[in-house]
Amino acid sequence: MIKSIEALLAVIAIAFSFSGCYPDEGLDTPVKDDEIVLKTELDRYIQTNFTDRYGMAIRYKFEDRFVSPGEQAVPPRLDVVRPMLDFIDEFWIDPYLEVENGQVFFENHVPAEIVFLGGFIFNDDGTVTLGTADAGAQITFTNVNAIDPDSAEWRDLQLQTVYHEFAHTVHQRYKLPPSFETFSPGGYTSAGSWFNLTDEEALQRGFVSPYATSSPNEDFAETVAFFLFDPEFAEKFTENEEDCTTAECEARNEGRERIRQKIASISDHYIRVTEVDLEALRAAVQAKL
Repeated sequence: MIKSIEALLAVIAIAFSFSGCYPDEGLDTPVKDDEIVLKTELDRYIQTNFTDRYGMAIRYKFEDRFVSPGEQAVPPRLDVVRPMLDFIDEFWIDPYLEVENGQVFFENHVPAEIVFLGGFIFNDDGTVTLGTADAGAQITFTNVNAIDPDSAEWRDLQLQTVYHEFAHTVHQRYKLPPSFETFSPGGYTSAGSWFNLTDEEALQRGFVSPYATSSPNEDFAETVAFFLFDPEFAEKFTENEEDCTTAECEARNEGRERIRQKIASISDHYIRVTEVDLEALRAAVQAKL
């Protein structure tokens, strides 16, 4: 699961003001699997291109079971569902199909359910959930109502979500790479305090984001996600600053050394357990941005 406290201030007023404002377009009627009847062009498209092809059920009709008690979310609008399907097809599925062994890996690990929510998930602790994964069985996309693939901010948020959550399937099935937890042994925080760190502090500890410090599992998933979607990954996280004259600069470079170790470990792990070259996958992703 990934969360971002920074997103809260920007969207909280909008999210709460619209949380019940889709009388015409909102799909807020709970449905049961045995009640679903394929009777729309959209449903037929989903059946052919996602369910039959990959075994994925696309859940766009809003159901309470997709959020936990104490969480708040809004449903997706009907008009954003097909564009969102096109988005995940282009930026998530296609890159795997383009690399060696990627199609086999994707088809064998793809979650059974993909859930679309209209806005973010707001939690009782004041944080915002950007996306969730359930033991490789479900990935939830949030903020779908704001779809704008031309917006780097919106696009990167969705890519971070899906690459992060899909990376969880690797360690859930095959465990973390050997010794992965030793690269930043004193840098981990906890699920309830990671958001107190800045990006700078996280980097100095050897992490790509504050959320990565919350646990080794989240560290693994965040590192994979940032490596795949961030075009400036090397500049930010692996290339040392030259001619350091401050303790802060030296600390950042020490953090980058830890991240280099993590990337090497993760890349080797992917090859061994999935037969997918993470560098090739990154190239396929970057070619689409």
